[in-house]
Amino acid sequence: MGSGDHVVASSHLYGGTVTQLDVTMRRFGVETTFVKSDKAEDFAAAITDKTKFVYAEMISNPSSQIGDIEALAKVAHDAGLPLIIDSTVATPYLVRPIEHGADIVLHSATKFLGGHGTTLGGVIVESGKFNWGNGKFPTMTDPVASYGGVSWWENFGEFGFLTKLRSEQLRDIGATLSPMSAFLLVQGVETLAQRMREHVANAKVVSEWLDSDSRVEWVKYAGLANHPHNARAKKYLPEGPGSVFSFGVKSAGELSGREAGEKFINSVQLASHLANIGDVRTLVIHPASTTHRQLTDDQLIEAGVPQDLIRISVGLEDVKDILWDLDQALTVASGRSRS
Repeated sequence: MGSGDHVVASSHLYGGTVTQLDVTMRRFGVETTFVKSDKAEDFAAAITDKTKFVYAEMISNPSSQIGDIEALAKVAHDAGLPLIIDSTVATPYLVRPIEHGADIVLHSATKFLGGHGTTLGGVIVESGKFNWGNGKFPTMTDPVASYGGVSWWENFGEFGFLTKLRSEQLRDIGATLSPMSAFLLVQGVETLAQRMREHVANAKVVSEWLDSDSRVEWVKYAGLANHPHNARAKKYLPEGPGSVFSFGVKSAGELSGREAGEKFINSVQLASHLANIGDVRTLVIHPASTTHRQLTDDQLIEAGVPQDLIRISVGLEDVKDILWDLDQALTVASGRSRS
């Protein structure tokens, strides 16, 4: 991409991604239209002749929306554009977006792939099926002077995009894992299936428990029948919609929902107050004042992050211990016991 180009993205994204698109890329002359709804036709309406790709999260962090990949893929492909999906929260164990039409899939390996909160890293997976030679991507088809005039698309075909990334982006930016980081991430991937089964099982119990608690204002987890994307979750994520979701603590006395949430966070004893997700440990955080702090009030609303939202990444502890900790923290925050 370059100056004058355009991106169509869901507004339900991780705060750092919003900042990258709305601030960093804007400095380079790339504009982004954030689509507030989850309807494919609204994404289609936002596409211009300058658009280079369509972007969404498989399971949005932290609003728990489920991306309709097949519908978004049709919109993108009808416009001659690739669909890029961030599948960090879902992981390859729960869904493989390329099988549903995505062209490029991103993962923050720091999260569930590594699984222990020890290492920073990322993964880019390409389907190899997108036609980069359709006239919209000159940097993929024009001769590359620094490599003897080769064309990434004409010379490498289905491997062209990843070859460009390895040859140009890694060369210029240097985003290369250390050997120890690579070792830790590979070691984490070895237990991904076993960990994700337990993460999802615990998340199901925790979400249902929170949903039945009178001290909790709301719960957004696509595994619950009352979630608007429950049917979509069953379609794309039959093993379960991950273990990262959100809930709101009811205001108590003179405390607002945000203040009650902050009191809850400061009262947990087993769970850790950390900005990471996908750890073996249960993690809780208040996104509006941390991970999404850089967003404006309007952007917070568009991203589905109200002021009272608590994000929880359910870990692998005994679920009875997790519930005990949530119960005692809610008691402190609300001033009353579970009824």
